[in-house]
Amino acid sequence: MNNTATSDAEGRTVLAFDGDCGFCQAAARQIQLRANPRTAAVAWQMLPPKLTEPHLERLDREVLLFDGDRVSAGGVAALAGLLASSPARVYRGVGRFLRLPLIRPAANLIYRWVARNRQRMPGGTAACAVPRPHN
Repeated sequence: MNNTATSDAEGRTVLAFDGDCGFCQAAARQIQLRANPRTAAVAWQMLPPKLTEPHLERLDREVLLFDGDRVSAGGVAALAGLLASSPARVYRGVGRFLRLPLIRPAANLIYRWVARNRQRMPGGTAACAVPRPHN
């Protein structure tokens, strides 16, 4: 992403993903191509440090949806927000579906499993691995 796109992202709703992870890059690219959401998906490494530095630990584990300078959602809720911003009815429906009270817990479990195993997903590499917590 170029500097203009980065500065355009400031103050707007942006989904921040791990730009060092091939799986995350591919997933974000596919969502952008297919759903064409109004919300931009941007590698967090391309966002201003003042925005990302307070959230680095979370950004290592999950995507975050920034609404201006605050985090409005993380993980599957952030993906649901991204999909809900699509002009396509089917993707908006998927975004709403992921927010349903009976679906959300299962979606969160699946999201956490994928996040922990993203280095094993298509496009994933060792750089995609989520850091293990220190004991």
